[in-house]
Amino acid sequence: MDTQEVPLLSITAEPELDYAPVKTFSEGMSICWKEAVKLWKVAAPVAFTTLFQYLIQSITTIFVGHLGDLQLSAISLAHNVINAIAFGFLMGMANALGTLCGQAYGAGQFDSLGIYMQRSSIILWITCMLLSLLYIFATPFLKILGQQDIIAEFAGKYSLLIIPQMFSFPINLPTQKFLQAQSKVGIITWISFVALVTHTGLLYLFVSVLGWGVNGAAVAYNITYWGVAVGQFVYAAFFCKEGWNGFSWLAFKDIWAFAWLSLSSCMMFCLEMWYFMSLNLLAGQLENAVIALGSFSICLNFQSWEIMILAGINAAISIRVSNELGMGHPRAAKYSICVAVLQSLIVGTVSMTFIFISRDYIASVFTDSEVIQQAVARLAYFVGVTMLLNSVAQVLTGVAIGGGWQVMVAYINLAAYYLFGLPFAVFLGFKANLGPMGLYGGIICGCALQILFLLIMTSRINWDNEVEQTTKRIKRWGSKEIKTEKTGSSPNTLDLPHSYLCLNNKGQAEQASSRAADINLSRQPV
Repeated sequence: MDTQEVPLLSITAEPELDYAPVKTFSEGMSICWKEAVKLWKVAAPVAFTTLFQYLIQSITTIFVGHLGDLQLSAISLAHNVINAIAFGFLMGMANALGTLCGQAYGAGQFDSLGIYMQRSSIILWITCMLLSLLYIFATPFLKILGQQDIIAEFAGKYSLLIIPQMFSFPINLPTQKFLQAQSKVGIITWISFVALVTHTGLLYLFVSVLGWGVNGAAVAYNITYWGVAVGQFVYAAFFCKEGWNGFSWLAFKDIWAFAWLSLSSCMMFCLEMWYFMSLNLLAGQLENAVIALGSFSICLNFQSWEIMILAGINAAISIRVSNELGMGHPRAAKYSICVAVLQSLIVGTVSMTFIFISRDYIASVFTDSEVIQQAVARLAYFVGVTMLLNSVAQVLTGVAIGGGWQVMVAYINLAAYYLFGLPFAVFLGFKANLGPMGLYGGIICGCALQILFLLIMTSRINWDNEVEQTTKRIKRWGSKEIKTEKTGSSPNTLDLPHSYLCLNNKGQAEQASSRAADINLSRQPV
């Protein structure tokens, strides 16, 4: 096994203790360094993976954008609205798998991982069946949302062509969460890199050489995403024997309760993703919608490139928090959050500075239109500030996924984004006649309010109680086939998760005895 793929604390390793309280500056720096190393061992590969996969969409937009302004606006609308709605639902539901797999892995319940993955995949397949209606009726849907007829019709035709790409997500997303929970992130990065290179070649062949235009871009899009899905599943099935024991009917057990858990997780992710998607919808109702949509699309692409990097920190802190809670290390979870926030602020500051410096030139990557380039330059300062705010928000939402607080964060997003941010953006953009800059300004205010709420929530969390909640969650959703008997071993000791072996005081030992009885009861065959 590659050293980067070794779990943060394996069940076969020597038991690790939680961090002791920090008493000196040197102790604090030592912990910061340890946590930074652990964070980036996961964050760097995940960041590259997410960036490569998003670049597949961005490169598609670049190839199509050079076909004309109408094609750029329409395809951007299809990607950033229709595809974003579907992806938001599916990724949000898969995030529940990230919580459960991460905490089960930290607690040593490896047999549960494959069952979780199969349950999630089944639920996502059913969801895709329903979401396909959105693609089929994309044109009337976009018209209802106020988009111009010519743009809506073009975007609707393209949406029909990329339906196969959506059906790759029920394989892609669960296997991704399954592998990430075990810190097996290197293979996902390589698969995504190969997919990006292959996709660029396919676009050149279909669009530039064969002249298939937008149809060729859609074909390349479908082939590439299915390649990623198949590659990840093959690796998970053949090289992850610890967590994958083959297909099982247990995947259908409690599936509706699992679906409800996934739906709750979905709401947090969707409310955030759709908030930025609304920029495209609102821009489509401004004067000169083609220019407004084109400039907003380019701004959101640069914003999304930064989010893809931050997604690595998001996934890493989610894994760190869920694994440490599963192992019964509340202090380690808390320290890892502090380090992750600091690291993300550095990324956000660098991104903002880059946008400010290159504001007059960045749009030329996507379009030859000088009008759109000038529009992007005017929005650059708003984009930079949004990037800085996103750097903090991504970490805090990752913490929420790791701790299983998705429902609470969904309420925060609803209040900050939809009760305050969007109405304020509409007021500034339309009533105050500030146009695109007003829309962006309102969006930024909503982001700032969300971060304030998340910081308050995170600072008030009792991490010892979170360990207790993690124990209950694992007991409820864990595999019922886990054996409690080991040859020559006592089921009350060696079969316990590390959280119950890594004890450093009498109080923890007493708590562990009580939890051990509960866990062993929960593992009896049904």
